[in-house]
Amino acid sequence: MSGTPRADGLDLTTLRALRRPRPNLAAIKERIEEHLDNHDGYLAFSGGKDSLVALHLTTAVEPNIPVVFFDSGLEYPQTYEYIADLADAWNLNLEVHRADPPLLTVLADSGEWDHHLPTRATTRALRDILIGAPSRAAHQTHGSGEIWGVRADESAKGTGRWSMYYNALRVRVTEECVDCCTTAAQQRLTHGGALDRADGTHVFGPVWDWSSEDIWSHIAAHDLPVNPVYDKLRRLGTPEQHLRVSHILDGAFLERGRITRLRRGWPALFEELARVLPRIREFV
Repeated sequence: MSGTPRADGLDLTTLRALRRPRPNLAAIKERIEEHLDNHDGYLAFSGGKDSLVALHLTTAVEPNIPVVFFDSGLEYPQTYEYIADLADAWNLNLEVHRADPPLLTVLADSGEWDHHLPTRATTRALRDILIGAPSRAAHQTHGSGEIWGVRADESAKGTGRWSMYYNALRVRVTEECVDCCTTAAQQRLTHGGALDRADGTHVFGPVWDWSSEDIWSHIAAHDLPVNPVYDKLRRLGTPEQHLRVSHILDGAFLERGRITRLRRGWPALFEELARVLPRIREFV
C-alpha cells in the first residue's frame, strides 16, 4: 500500500499502522466463525476498503469462503484489474455475478440521460438488477449467510445504514442479552452487526461499527493491498468523506464533483460514456 506524503515528511500510512488497534479482532473473528457455522454463505466483495478489511478478517477464519463480486458492468477499469490480481495473490475462491442487464444498458434505455429520447420507466428496480438478483443467485448456490463490509457510519446517525444496524442491535439485545453484557460496547461486540432479512437470508458485517480511520489503520497495520482507484481519486482532489469505490456512474452524488473527476481522471472513458449518456456533460 502506498503512503500519503505530508509536507513535514510524515507518512500518514506509517502513522496509521502504529496506532493501537481499537477493534477486538479475536472476538470479531469468533463472530465470523459462528455466523458461517450457522448459515454458511459467501462474502460480498466490492473492491473497496471496507470489504477488503472484511475479506481479510474472514479469510483468516475460512480461507476458502466463496468471495462474490457483483459486477454492475460499470466499474472503474482499475477495480476489475485489482480484484483479479487480489484473487490471484490471495488465492481467493472468487466468482463474479454480473448484472443483467448491465447498468449502462439500464441507464441508456431509461432515456433520462439524453434530452432527445423519451423517458421510459423500467419494469425492475435498479437495486434488484444490481444487487437483488445477483444476491439471490449467490444465496441459492452457497446458503443463506452473507458477510459484507457495510459500515453504520457511512450514513448519518438515525438514517440509512446507521438505523439499519442499530435497530437490529436493539432487537437482538432485547431478545438475546440476558445479563451477558454490562456495557454498550460489549453489546455491540456480542450482538451487533447481524441482520436477519425477511427473505430468510442472514448478514453479518464484521466492521459494522468501525470508523473510516479504524479501516485505514487496519489496512496500514497489515499492509493490505488497496484498490488504486482511491489514490487516483485523492490526486483528483476528492474529499476523504467522498472516497467511494463503486459504480462509475449512477444517479447519486452527481452534485459532489463525481463526473468532473471522471472527466479529468478517465477522459477517454468519459467521452465514450458521454456518447451514450450525453447529459453527463451537464455535471462538469
